[in-house]
Amino acid sequence: MSGASAIDVDYSQQQFSVDGEVVTKGDWITVDGSTGRVFLGKVPTIQPSLGSDFHELMKWADKVRRLGVRANADTPLDAKTARGFGAEGIGLCRTEHMFFGDQRLAAMREMILADGVGAREKALEKLLPLQRGDFIGIFREMAGFPVTIRLLDPPLHEFLPNVDELLSELAELKMGLKQAKTMVEMDHLLDQIDEKRNLLDHVNKIREANPMLGFRGCRLGLLYPEVTRMQCRAIFEAAIQVKNERKQVTLEIMVPLVSVNEELKQQADLINDVAREVMGEHGMKIDYMIGTMIELPRAALTAHKIAQHASFFSFGTNDLTQTTFGLSRDDSGRFLPSYVDRKILADDPFQVLDSEGVGELVRIGAERGRSVKPDLKIGICGEHGGDPRSIAFCNEIGLNYVSCSPYRVPVARLAAAQAALEADAAEAKNKQATKQAA
Repeated sequence: MSGASAIDVDYSQQQFSVDGEVVTKGDWITVDGSTGRVFLGKVPTIQPSLGSDFHELMKWADKVRRLGVRANADTPLDAKTARGFGAEGIGLCRTEHMFFGDQRLAAMREMILADGVGAREKALEKLLPLQRGDFIGIFREMAGFPVTIRLLDPPLHEFLPNVDELLSELAELKMGLKQAKTMVEMDHLLDQIDEKRNLLDHVNKIREANPMLGFRGCRLGLLYPEVTRMQCRAIFEAAIQVKNERKQVTLEIMVPLVSVNEELKQQADLINDVAREVMGEHGMKIDYMIGTMIELPRAALTAHKIAQHASFFSFGTNDLTQTTFGLSRDDSGRFLPSYVDRKILADDPFQVLDSEGVGELVRIGAERGRSVKPDLKIGICGEHGGDPRSIAFCNEIGLNYVSCSPYRVPVARLAAAQAALEADAAEAKNKQATKQAA
């Protein structure tokens, strides 16, 4: 993700412009994910090809690195790509990404707009087989490597239309009503207007002044337990099906945005209830772990309490950076480059982990968590998982793994090896200095 403050969006015309260049809905643009450059039109692409020299280099790196390298992957294709680049599992599977697409989004909106638990459960029944199918594909691709599945995290408004978009559509429908020539056409437009108004009313009701810190993460699962129940049923049913195919499944379920240990305890109790229920129905046992994403300062500072209910921690350094700095990742792109240019900050903290502040919270969280459970597995899954300097810090404080985009896995593998070699060299130098001093 990068800043895009130069874009001027016109919802009414369904277009945006940058420096006089206008792009309308339906036009092709091409984004270079490495540089952030955007090209007008559909630029031809090719599949990257990695030769024998690359694989040999990666073998050398894998022999010396101590950090595991996983990938952030949300689909079976992502999982396959990650394995192709040598990922040793999935460190973050964002289940909310599975809810987009016409059929899925319609059911998700039905669930959000539902009046009461019964109506919500009816909508969730439509999503269950879709989620189960995604998990089956991911488990197959990972072939026994660990898969960390994060339960629903973002605020619900992200699945609903934008307010400005709805207002624009409502205005168009009213204009169409003025031009209607038959009663049938007018009745049809009036029905659409009522539908849009109802949707707009609901969107306005759930709008939050600061949704990043609002009704999201485990708070959703606690107040709408039927959502957690559906997701966990889909996960366990998928695991059982893949295990029935004589394939290994290594499952980790992650509860997001925990700040109080009781939040994790109650969600863990619900996950365990669903696990017993599904396993009992199928007469099969599935091994699994429950952990949490540490992405709030309070969670890092009280990690010794949260660890009582967790088998692993995964530091969500994107949100931890936001909540530590008090910065919006979506909006700060308009001024962070100036901060870096003026040496106020050495680096963009969303690109390179801030070791003095955010990193110190990661260190504290890891130490306090392991003070309760020495074998607690700990990793990071933010953007920093693919940055070499951030990886060196993770190696220094003894994390178990980093997780990054599938296409950054080779960089992470190499950086982890370099960090291990540099740490060994520094240790040897210190020993030599101590020996000479003696």
